Amino acid sequence: MMLFQSIFSPSSSPFRHFFFSCLAVCLALAAMPSYAGSRIVSTGGVSAIEGAAGGGLSPWAVLASTASEQEIGVTAAATRAWVDDYRLTVTGASLNVYDRIEVSVARQTLDLDTLGGELGQDIYGAKVRLLGDVLYHPWGIWSVGMQHKRLVDGTIPTALGADKTSGTDMYLSASKLLFSAVAGRNMLFNATLRNTNANQGGLLGFGGDQSSRSWMAEGSVGVFITPQWVVGAEYRQKPDNLSVVKEDDWQSLYSAYFFNKHLSLTGAWLNLGDIAGLPSQRGGYLSLQAAF
Repeated sequence: MMLFQSIFSPSSSPFRHFFFSCLAVCLALAAMPSYAGSRIVSTGGVSAIEGAAGGGLSPWAVLASTASEQEIGVTAAATRAWVDDYRLTVTGASLNVYDRIEVSVARQTLDLDTLGGELGQDIYGAKVRLLGDVLYHPWGIWSVGMQHKRLVDGTIPTALGADKTSGTDMYLSASKLLFSAVAGRNMLFNATLRNTNANQGGLLGFGGDQSSRSWMAEGSVGVFITPQWVVGAEYRQKPDNLSVVKEDDWQSLYSAYFFNKHLSLTGAWLNLGDIAGLPSQRGGYLSLQAAF
């Protein structure tokens, strides 16, 4: 019920338009045979909140869509996360070029339901597959990526002590699927090491009085109940750059269903800890993705 209230609320008009446009395209694609992409369904993951292919909270080593080394794939996603005092809306798109290079763009808007106002940032990402394959290579797939982030309005973050209104994250990711790992079910593992100066992913600016840049670890695990349905958990370490506001690590329990190579739906329970002085931010997450 909370999801439908947030989608249909007056303040969510841009998201609502994107959501239903994306839904209309996805439903049309779902009725068609899966022509787009030669890789196996689900091997492109879903769209993370920063636009790159991966889980909900973290980029993975896999590249978006199911495009092979001879193909180009396009992915679009609409995401809404709602916790006790905030609502995050993300719209994004990515391009997979020959399963070697991924470029992505995303707009994040954080509604400050309790404090009033909103924060927003644009994120431009690029990822390069270094080696391997998530399914068959013994060491899995390895990729390196970057995310350049720019705040729409830096007034609140700079007032809290952020040094900059833009910043760039660099990361290294490795992903591997293990066949018949638990009770005959396949398991997916991902590890990401991120170098960042972003506060709350960048929505509260970059750097501060306690730190400038640091290395953060992120991890994901998923169990495939069926070849199209995966459930799992994610954990993302966060820096603590600002002395005036405590920043906690992010955690999620997720479930993603891939209807076919074109359409997926992800839901999750979130525990984001303290955000901008408001404690124990917990809630839900829903993301709809279309791949071509």
